[in-house]
Amino acid sequence: MEFLGTTQTANYCSPRKTCDYTALPPAVPAPEIQECYQPYYLPGYRYLHSWRPSLFYKISNTQTCQDDQATCRSALRPPTILPALRSALFCRYSPHDWDQSNQLQIRGAEASRLWAGRLMGDSMRLMQDKDQLTQQMQQGTCRNLSQRLSDIGFWKSELGYELERLLNENCSMDTVKKRLECAAEEANCPLQVALECLYQREKRIGIDLVHDNVEKNLIQEVDLLKCCQEQMRKLAQRIEIQMRDNRDAQHALERDLGDKNSAQFIDEKCFNLRNTSDCISFFHGMEKVDGTVSVPETWAKFSNDNIRHSQNMRANSIRLREEAENLFENLSNQMWKQFTNTNLAFKARISEVMDVKNKLQTQLAKTLQEIFQTENTIMLLERSIMAKECPTWSCAGTSLSSSS
Repeated sequence: MEFLGTTQTANYCSPRKTCDYTALPPAVPAPEIQECYQPYYLPGYRYLHSWRPSLFYKISNTQTCQDDQATCRSALRPPTILPALRSALFCRYSPHDWDQSNQLQIRGAEASRLWAGRLMGDSMRLMQDKDQLTQQMQQGTCRNLSQRLSDIGFWKSELGYELERLLNENCSMDTVKKRLECAAEEANCPLQVALECLYQREKRIGIDLVHDNVEKNLIQEVDLLKCCQEQMRKLAQRIEIQMRDNRDAQHALERDLGDKNSAQFIDEKCFNLRNTSDCISFFHGMEKVDGTVSVPETWAKFSNDNIRHSQNMRANSIRLREEAENLFENLSNQMWKQFTNTNLAFKARISEVMDVKNKLQTQLAKTLQEIFQTENTIMLLERSIMAKECPTWSCAGTSLSSSS
């Protein structure tokens, strides 16, 4: 075996054959090999193989083998050429080309290193900028979360304070309602007494069935007691409706307070997260999800509206309680006044009846005495008449005897 290969574009050699060097077979171009890898070159720089001269060797097509039968059997297997003779006859590069190729490679390497250095510097500056921007954004987010937590804490305190006052007001309203219902039930006793008095007075006989002040006051007392019961029951119904509205406001406050607690828990968890925290995952597209239903202005307005609604309900409850207190005072005064008037009428009527009774008893006694005296007189008269009968019969007998 002889020399098997030279440079990249040289033909391969095979076992030496006897042939003349006067005529060589026509050169067959080597098959082109396409590489899938293409190196990256900076813009403005020539390819690394651009230093190759445009003059390629030409092989004479007059070279023939001495033996006609020893012709090249394959187009891809040219005859063997000695390296010394090939270098002497077919020199493709010059020292200038060699120096130029080296200079180009050196300049290309320097340009690549320069470009790599610039790219590395830009990358470092980009990383620093992004790190600084990330830190600034995290600091801004921390400030926003702290402000958000303070806002949530403020509204939580306001909602809790208002909820406590509303609960106390509901307790007061429930107490007033029970007092009204109890007072309305307790008014049944004097009402039954007044009705019993009227019923008993209907048992009077004759001229005693008089429509006197006692009867008038009793009727007024019955009407007043029924009117008081009706007013207290109506006010109790209004208080029940107001308590229902208060419970609605209470539920709104409790729901808003629960939402604030959940939001505070989530924001506190987010505020305490760090880059080194566990269980941190990346979810694609979460920054594009708009799951909010309000903005800070409407969020604060919602809580403020709930508090204002609760304050209005408390104001209405306070007015109803004051109205109930005034009603208690007025009705108690009216009932006590009517009760006093009825008692005074009873006393006056009883006094009148006692006077008339005494007078009648006196007259009865006098009449009985007169009757007794009259009966005695009648008895005396009868006795006197009976006493006069004897003399009358004796006189009559004397006259009869004288006449005979």
